[in-house]
Amino acid sequence: MSKIKQFIKNLSPFNNRTEMPKMLYVIKVILIFYVFKFGSELVGEAFALAAHFVCGKNPLQGDMFDAETIRIISYLGYSLMIGVIIIFWKLFQKKSLAELGFTKRFGSYFAGAAAGVVLIMVSVIPVILAGALQLYGVFENINTGIILLMIICFILQGAMEEVLCRGVVQQLLQKNTSVPVALGVSALLFTVSHINNMEGADPVIAVVAVVNLILISLIFSLLTVRFKSIWAACGMHSVWNYILFTVFGLNMSGNAGSVNAVLDIRSAGDNILNGGIYGIEAGIITTAVLAVGVGICIFLFRKDLKMTAGKLSHKKDIAMKSINA
Repeated sequence: MSKIKQFIKNLSPFNNRTEMPKMLYVIKVILIFYVFKFGSELVGEAFALAAHFVCGKNPLQGDMFDAETIRIISYLGYSLMIGVIIIFWKLFQKKSLAELGFTKRFGSYFAGAAAGVVLIMVSVIPVILAGALQLYGVFENINTGIILLMIICFILQGAMEEVLCRGVVQQLLQKNTSVPVALGVSALLFTVSHINNMEGADPVIAVVAVVNLILISLIFSLLTVRFKSIWAACGMHSVWNYILFTVFGLNMSGNAGSVNAVLDIRSAGDNILNGGIYGIEAGIITTAVLAVGVGICIFLFRKDLKMTAGKLSHKKDIAMKSINA
């Protein structure tokens, strides 16, 4: 019975125990991810409901805002969700914001954002040139207020996903297992979180989408290793989504493109170039771009990867000597 209690205590996401087999700790971190994720999502849903009631609507009776307004409310609710994760992090993991990835290297946010601009442009322009996307020009009646508001929304949305995957998951695993394990599990959870959006997609396109999710997750993770913070990953993630959805008005991870966009770009059929209903994130050109991006990151950041792995190995050696002593 005592062994069972010990096993449950070790596996519980509500403590910061690390003294256990590596595989068991990986399972523990996955549980932590989902506890943090579902806990924050409950707060986000409560925020969205409260916003309806405050504005005189009753969603329980079908009286709701339009889809675009609900999207904005949901995205603004990410601020509360991030707050909940931080509370969980401090309360149960007993760690600082710096250990979550929010270090003083905030300037790397803009480096990640700049890289995000390059990645999304290189992914979309060739698809337009190939005729799989058609550019009809700039919308005549652009809702400037919505366009500007969505900047804040996507800053929060990108940060929310990065706090979970590159913050909670990668930071915990990177310090207590190995860099490859941290990057792999982070990519797995990031990908699984987006699979529901692939419903109705062509099977081939769905496979490409999964590959692309893994590739871009690796880029986010490699940036996190390089800059020793999640700021760069947050910047790239938010800029990629903002330009894709609000500037280009294209489908984003299976979500229909924005009706309040800057450019009028439409898919020319459903094919392996434009990613069909999932969007260019499931396109084969995007696969090539992201694969090159991963290769460049590994080449440029190889010293940082070795250094991080070396520090982890050194910490393990010290821990083993302490145990043997």
